[in-house]
Parts: sequence; structure tokens; C-alpha cells
Amino acid sequence: MAKLLIVDDNEQILQILSRYAQAQGHQTVLARTGPQALELFAAQQPDLVLLDVMLPGMDGFGVCREIRARSLTPVIMITARSDDEDRILGLDTGADDYVVKPFSPGEVMARVRAVLRRVPPPAQPDVFRCGSLEIDLQTFGVRVAGQPVTLARRPRQVFTREMLLDLLWGPDYLGDVRAVDSQIKRMRSALAGLPGRDFEIRTVWGVGYQFEAIQ
Repeated sequence: MAKLLIVDDNEQILQILSRYAQAQGHQTVLARTGPQALELFAAQQPDLVLLDVMLPGMDGFGVCREIRARSLTPVIMITARSDDEDRILGLDTGADDYVVKPFSPGEVMARVRAVLRRVPPPAQPDVFRCGSLEIDLQTFGVRVAGQPVTLARRPRQVFTREMLLDLLWGPDYLGDVRAVDSQIKRMRSALAGLPGRDFEIRTVWGVGYQFEAIQ
């Protein structure tokens, strides 16, 4: 579920909202002042902020402006005032929704669910893993056992020399297919020195090469 930053100087409201949120599987982080809210926002990177307007140190409008200046994290404002001016000001500062006290905790959680449904999920990194080897296929960063190294997307698939040449140099390559063997030899030599290596480039005799984890 989500991590919620709940900000209110009323301890009772904090605890009630936290209990309701946790009952729905959310993780909660609690703040009681404006400056503390910003500090926890930076440190905890919550998925949504429930933000009271009247706060010591910095009011909720100021906190919302600071959050919106650095992030698109959803913010639901909470206030004891129901007049349109405060509601408009809250929305103008970047709030995604607005709740007026006194409120039903169940209604607040329903609004949380509604706002979170509108937030696209974070993009998942495109990472190839084989044993302790990880290759980020967007940045081409490589890690072995969590440590970056300088140096296959399809584990266990067998590639012929011709397929590898097409992937690397295109179908118009006119050189010797045995050039692949030299490159594989260099790669094996580089991999051999890695500590805790649990993957390998295996030769499939008469066909080509296969990248797989060592069982």
C-alpha cells in the first residue's frame, strides 16, 4: 500500500487518522509542525500527504507550496474553515483535495484511495538479473552482488554467431563470424575475476552461446 505523511498539531486527530490508515494497510509518518512536515517529507518520501492548514512554525499553505515546488506527491488539505476562500487558496497552492473538519475518518480514507487511484504507478526500472549480476538496460550500469562493475537480456536463450553479429553490427556485417568467439573469450576473461560470480556464458556445442545462472 502507500506511505502517508499525516500532519496535524492535534495529537488526537493524528492518532485517529494514523489508526484508520494503518488498518487499511498503509504506512504512516506523523508530523506536528510545518517545519517538521517538510523535514519528514524530504527524508521519508511519502506517497501522499494529509496536511492540516493551521500548524505551528509554518501553515499548511506554506508547506504545500514547498512540497509542490519539489514534488508532484498528492496533498489533501485539512482545515476547520469551510469558506470558499480557504478552499480555493488550498487548491491554488497545489492541493489535490480538501477536507473540512469535523470529518469522518472513513471519508478521509475514501478520499485518500480516490487520489491514489489517480496517481500513475512509478516506472519500474528495466533491469536484467542473472544470479548476482544486474544490468540496468536503460543506463547500462552493471552490478555484481550489489557492487558496480565496468564491463543479456534473454537468459537461457541460445544465440548463434550469426544472431549475435546481427544484434551487434547489423545484418550488413561482412566480417568473419569467428569474431564473435574472440569477443566471448574477452568477456569470459573479464567475468572470471569477479568475486562470488554465479552466472556464466556457456557454449552450446554446434549452435552458439547461452547466458545463464550457475545452479
